[in-house]
Amino acid sequence: MSTNASDPLAALGALPGVTDAVDSVRKAVDRVYGHRVMRRRANEVASEAALRGARASAALSGADWALEEVRRRTDFGGEGEAPTVGAALRLTAEAGQLLSIWRQSPLRVLARLHLVAAGGAAPDDTAGRPRLVGEKVDEPLIEAPLPDADEVAGRLDGLSGLVIAGSSAPALVIASVVHGELLALRPFSSSNGLVARAAERIVLVGSGLDPKSICPAEVGHAELGRAAYVAAFDGYLSGSPEGMAAWIAHCGRAVELGVRESTAVCEALQRGAA
Repeated sequence: MSTNASDPLAALGALPGVTDAVDSVRKAVDRVYGHRVMRRRANEVASEAALRGARASAALSGADWALEEVRRRTDFGGEGEAPTVGAALRLTAEAGQLLSIWRQSPLRVLARLHLVAAGGAAPDDTAGRPRLVGEKVDEPLIEAPLPDADEVAGRLDGLSGLVIAGSSAPALVIASVVHGELLALRPFSSSNGLVARAAERIVLVGSGLDPKSICPAEVGHAELGRAAYVAAFDGYLSGSPEGMAAWIAHCGRAVELGVRESTAVCEALQRGAA
């Protein structure tokens, strides 16, 4: 990708179409934060956004449960799709506890996210650490070539360095790159999509774009559909300016759809229907 040495992410914010996406997201977020319900019931909106975001992230990973089933269920153990839904719920809850650590130690946060996602399901020696040479990856949605362990280690260090150094790039750009890079690398033995989307949430919240965590991008990604998600991700993988811009714009649209979801929650609360 075309970047500058002092702030490699900043150039992405100037790509054709990206500025418009950033502006559109900012306006959408501002509108929902200005809703009258947010003055007194922001915590309720955030709780509902977390639940809906977790459900959506699990759906993208192959466990497409109805929202009320996720709300009702208390046991997410066993076989089948339940562990995926449980992992998504745990990650959403954990993400809020890791905001202060992210900018100082993103690799530590990613390790913690995978450990939480694994929840005892992954072998003890693979949970919470990047994969080693020869270890397999269970990530059925993403079929792109898998980088080897050495490349993963180097690119994770590079991503960590970018986060720690900080950037003048808009939050949407940074979140999209973190999300895309983790999908590209699939650094863990499992749950990489769930971890990537949780990391995207951490960036959006920690950057101040969505400080109350009420704009679940995961909902938008799921609503746009798995095929569109993969197609946009192919643009990220290409590394071309057009492909990168398409991925960032896709992530922006996902945030806007998450905003729409939370706006509906606000309206329901205002009517006394939620």
